[in-house]
Amino acid sequence: MMKKLFAIAWKDAINRFASKWELLFFLILPIAFTMLLAGGTGPQNGDSRIPLLVVDEASTPLSAEFVAGLEQSDSVRPDLRTRPQAEEAFNDQDAAGLLIIPPGFSSAELQNTSAELELRQQPGNLDAQVIERQVLAVSDRLGSALDIAKQAVIEAERLQPFPSEAARRDYFDRSLAMARTLMNEAPDRLEVIRSNTEEAIEYDPLANSSAGQLITWVFIPLLAISALFAEERTQGTLSRLLTTPTTRATFLVGTISGQVAMALVQMLLLVGFGILVMNVNWGHNPAALAAILIPSALAAAALGVAMGTFIKTEGQASGLSIMLGMLMALLGGCWYPIELFPEFVRTAVKVIPTTWAMQGMLDIVLRGQGLAAVLPEAAVLLGFAAIFLTIGVLRFRYE
Repeated sequence: MMKKLFAIAWKDAINRFASKWELLFFLILPIAFTMLLAGGTGPQNGDSRIPLLVVDEASTPLSAEFVAGLEQSDSVRPDLRTRPQAEEAFNDQDAAGLLIIPPGFSSAELQNTSAELELRQQPGNLDAQVIERQVLAVSDRLGSALDIAKQAVIEAERLQPFPSEAARRDYFDRSLAMARTLMNEAPDRLEVIRSNTEEAIEYDPLANSSAGQLITWVFIPLLAISALFAEERTQGTLSRLLTTPTTRATFLVGTISGQVAMALVQMLLLVGFGILVMNVNWGHNPAALAAILIPSALAAAALGVAMGTFIKTEGQASGLSIMLGMLMALLGGCWYPIELFPEFVRTAVKVIPTTWAMQGMLDIVLRGQGLAAVLPEAAVLLGFAAIFLTIGVLRFRYE
């Protein structure tokens, strides 16, 4: 019995990977789509602010303070470079803005004169508009302190002239320092209260993409079991096989077990990619992972068997497998969070296995839950497998 099961599974594996293009669908496309929908391959916990090229030709405490003000921004990240480097990067459109701080940008120079900052922006770029607003905000803040210090010098000089230029500059520096201190210590005029309401949509692009694309690209080949049946019926190999001492149950078990084994290998490869490259939390509970991966593969394979009893040709089976697999993945939340769909859709899609598979996988990788949490989803998936397999067995034919 075991030799027959292995022989049937091995035959299907050889037929599946006979084409060099199968590797494209088995691993390359799943990884490519996973990366695409995740927006990259690494964890998204870095600096996501808009880069701003900065050339500091002044190299003064005031210019350093200006750059520090930009660094404190929530929206802009200053990137200090030499002028040739910054201009080359800006011309290559590596950044939306380029800020040049001129040599005369110092407290001593600005005591009597003014300085103009040069801000270059990429045309028609929304990030450039954000950069402009942030540069204006920092310059207004520094400018206000300078204006206060200048006015203080004027008032002091009106009451009593300074004995020397050094005394005048010293008074200006002390006034500027006091103005900055008072501005920093000024109470906030706006109080921000953040709501404690939980976000309605739990979403992590890395976790959702890794789980969703795993389901998508594993379900489609398993649904294509229907194409195996159609091909063997068309060629007459199935009827000849069943004339040997091979029962219908043996053939079905061998076919399903072989396809499920290949699906589990594909799943583990994609899980490994998610762990090693995307830092997705797949491996924190291996028991929970096995409890959701195996029922998911069984449910999809059983659905493929049931489809194979209704479809007549291999072409119909291949087209329907791709179309149905993509549709089930979309409606099951594999491509977009299911919370984005209307409530009636969220209720209706509970009748398809991808919804439960995605929910169970997100319980693991997004919510960090364990075996007990995914058992309900696993039970539902096994229920789908039992229903579909029963339909397939009852309707199975070889002609």
